[in-house]
Amino acid sequence: MDELDEVLAGVGPRLRELRRERGITLASLSEATGISESTLSRLESGGRRPNLELLLPLARTYGVPLDELVGAPQTGDPRVHLRPVTRGAMTYVPLTRRAGGLHAHKLVIHPSAAEPTLKTHEGYEWLYVLNGRLRLCLGDRSLVMAPGEVAEFDTHVPHWLGPDDDRPVELLIIFGPQGERAHLRARPK
Repeated sequence: MDELDEVLAGVGPRLRELRRERGITLASLSEATGISESTLSRLESGGRRPNLELLLPLARTYGVPLDELVGAPQTGDPRVHLRPVTRGAMTYVPLTRRAGGLHAHKLVIHPSAAEPTLKTHEGYEWLYVLNGRLRLCLGDRSLVMAPGEVAEFDTHVPHWLGPDDDRPVELLIIFGPQGERAHLRARPK
């Protein structure tokens, strides 16, 4: 067996393990990717050879790089290559790559002339101020937070985040589905 055949033979078991770790059924994966259940099953069992038409929708659905699905050899570069996303005055740097569950982001919010607009959505958010001064509007309250301060809130409560002055603010944010919260555990003395 040559190196290419070895790499391709490892794809199926990796896909099956990834699907099981995430608790996803073949039926729901088929619905999310548009790939038939039988094709997904044959791909996982090694009965179907992987190709880009199959692997790209799977990588997108799982939220992982294609390299992770195929078990590409390490390049020796230890750096993490994050891809920032900018929306308006906010730049998000995703720190997690999985679909569903908790998501972590570094967030940089630049000053904007726009008035705060409170929004709501599904989920629960935990944030930690890294640098700058954060203004957090939460319902009818307005808080100013400094580096090292932490807040957590249900995102059904109308909220807005932004700099408190004319400098950007940097945060770490953990966002989860409704009901998932950050849990701190202290060691017994």
